[in-house]
Amino acid sequence: MTQAPATPKNGRRRHDREILALAVPAFGALVAEPLFVMVDSAVIGHLGTPQLAGLGIAAALLMTAVSVFVFLAYATTAAVARRVGAGDLPAAIRQGMDGIWLALLLGAAVVALAMPTAPWLVGVFGASDTAAPYAITYLRISILGIPAMLVVLAATGVLRGLQDTRTPLYVAIGGFTANAVLSVTLVHSAGLGIAGSAWGTVIAQVGMAAAYLVVVVRGARKHGASLRPDAAGIRAGARAGVPLLVRTLSLRAVLMIATAVAARLGDVDIAAHQIILSLWSLTAFALDAIAIAGQAIIGRYLGADDEKGARDACRRMVEWGIGCGILLGVVIVLARPLFIPLFTSDPSVKDTLLPALLVVAVSQPIAGVVFVLDGVLMGAGDGRYLAWAMLVTLAVFAPVALLVPSLGGGLTALWWAMTLMMTVRLITLWLRARSGRWIVTGAIR
Repeated sequence: MTQAPATPKNGRRRHDREILALAVPAFGALVAEPLFVMVDSAVIGHLGTPQLAGLGIAAALLMTAVSVFVFLAYATTAAVARRVGAGDLPAAIRQGMDGIWLALLLGAAVVALAMPTAPWLVGVFGASDTAAPYAITYLRISILGIPAMLVVLAATGVLRGLQDTRTPLYVAIGGFTANAVLSVTLVHSAGLGIAGSAWGTVIAQVGMAAAYLVVVVRGARKHGASLRPDAAGIRAGARAGVPLLVRTLSLRAVLMIATAVAARLGDVDIAAHQIILSLWSLTAFALDAIAIAGQAIIGRYLGADDEKGARDACRRMVEWGIGCGILLGVVIVLARPLFIPLFTSDPSVKDTLLPALLVVAVSQPIAGVVFVLDGVLMGAGDGRYLAWAMLVTLAVFAPVALLVPSLGGGLTALWWAMTLMMTVRLITLWLRARSGRWIVTGAIR
């Protein structure tokens, strides 16, 4: 009996199953990560305002460090997925171990640099005399957890490359639960105050890193992959990460410029901006989950020398990005009477917030395609192009955003500038996707 030939409809269904299987758990893990800070804020908030202010400053510094080194997850995902596609699991896990060793080296360097400079870093953020001691205490303890945080990033990339996003979800849930229990216990029951919250977070992060290492080491032993550090592999991982680091720093610069401009517009505008930015970040989690699926799937197809499969998967994920973007835009518009009162009761903030929020809603389909294509090109290992594209985007966005206050524009104008930024990203990524130059097959790009 002959097998029925594959049809476009069957191909779309296969891609849909792959995307859902990877994206849904990835979304859960992404949402769990910010809950660490939320738990600490809730626990420390009962100690007093200076303690909470100190946490806010220290958390901002720590989150910046994590975002800077997120390339450990991205670069590792692409490299491991290629080797999975090529059918070489030992080499895939070997590549993953190189990423983990790189994470440990970078983590040790960050601890060595940040520990003595903690007071200066807190001072740069303009902490008050009452908040600064708490910020320094929290930061110096939390710095000890940075190597574990970076290992978590790299190991997450390993498992994503192995087409496994469920384990990171389970580890994230376990880490969040442990952090919540430890924070309450150490802060209140043990009476350690803000230091107890920091130690609780460090312990939870070390536990998460240990859980990941157990999984990766077990896989290495099963497939006969070496666990020793390989200098050439670590250097290769670092080289692959540099362009993604440039991309990430450029994106962080965009967000910092937008916040600085909103602050110049006045207290009402910066308050409304922070609310919109929080919502924008939440929608980004949903779209980033598809991008993570894209990194893993595209890397696997290219590693398997399946150019057609990579193109078809890219096309289908773009359709997903557009559909999810439209859905998120509609939800923002329809749900605005429900969630706006959760953030503010100030009529002035509400009036400033609403038109800018509608701009965000309109731009969601653009964001959907941008996130997906970003993930596709990361999965293809096309980091150098992503770096240049983001630098171009920053060069276009910065002067436009900085002109908003001088031209008399308000928060809505600023978010139109943010939409321009996303549109420039869309154009640069779409041109690259259409060119096909990102398609480089084989186990190594």
